[in-house]
Amino acid sequence: MAEQQKWFADKPDFENQILGLSSDSEAYAGHLRRAREVSKQAVDSAVKADSKEGGAVWEAIAAQREAAFGYPAEASKLAIAALKLAPTSQAAESEAALAFAVAGRTDAVRAKSLAEELAKRFPLDTQMQELWLPTIQAQLALDGDKKDPAAALNALQAATPIELGQMQFLMNASCLYPTYVRGEAYLAAGQGSAAAAEFQKVLDHSGIVWNCWTGALARLGVARANAAQSKSSQGADADANRVRALAAYKDFLTLWKDADPDIPVLKEAKAEYAKLQ
Repeated sequence: MAEQQKWFADKPDFENQILGLSSDSEAYAGHLRRAREVSKQAVDSAVKADSKEGGAVWEAIAAQREAAFGYPAEASKLAIAALKLAPTSQAAESEAALAFAVAGRTDAVRAKSLAEELAKRFPLDTQMQELWLPTIQAQLALDGDKKDPAAALNALQAATPIELGQMQFLMNASCLYPTYVRGEAYLAAGQGSAAAAEFQKVLDHSGIVWNCWTGALARLGVARANAAQSKSSQGADADANRVRALAAYKDFLTLWKDADPDIPVLKEAKAEYAKLQ
């Protein structure tokens, strides 16, 4: 990866892309501090190459990672910066809206407002209406203490026919956002088996997910889903689900074996794993 970065260094129109992908790879392994550094380099490189929209997209994707890893305040800061950099960009607004939705709480209002604006501006855009907006709406339904997993699952029905298709605004083919959020919705609904199937779908399609943060956290999703199944089942079924959960936790913790130790989602995973043993 370092070798490729050197090759792109004197090609300003493309340098920001390889830096953006490199930041995704660092975050995928839990190297969040390094990912933050490289993300900033990607944004600066894009702006220098007169591609503010590209920089805004990298900033918004970084915001999603921050939110998913447990840093909502940092996510909000980055998403706001992305919108300032490219305020009329469909790509920046879409990515930032999802970041706000994942961050939740106070940012839910921002996410809802952006989603409504995008719905009005792009009423005939298939990806917007069937991938981005349902995912944002579903994530919003899972926000806060009063989660509504049924509403989330209902919103995501629109994405089912095309969710494995290539998503706009990403360097990789797809982060499978709808699939990942559906897994979270099933988990919130206490349907561990269905949740595990959705997270596993993300892992089974690594050829299109590449190094997206959903690909890393889907491992933890599988673990949590099987742990939930273990609690709701009895006898041999409970034991089997516990074994699967432990294996999935180990898979995630192995991937993040040299991750930054203070990441909230990593701390949660370690505590859950220890409790299950």
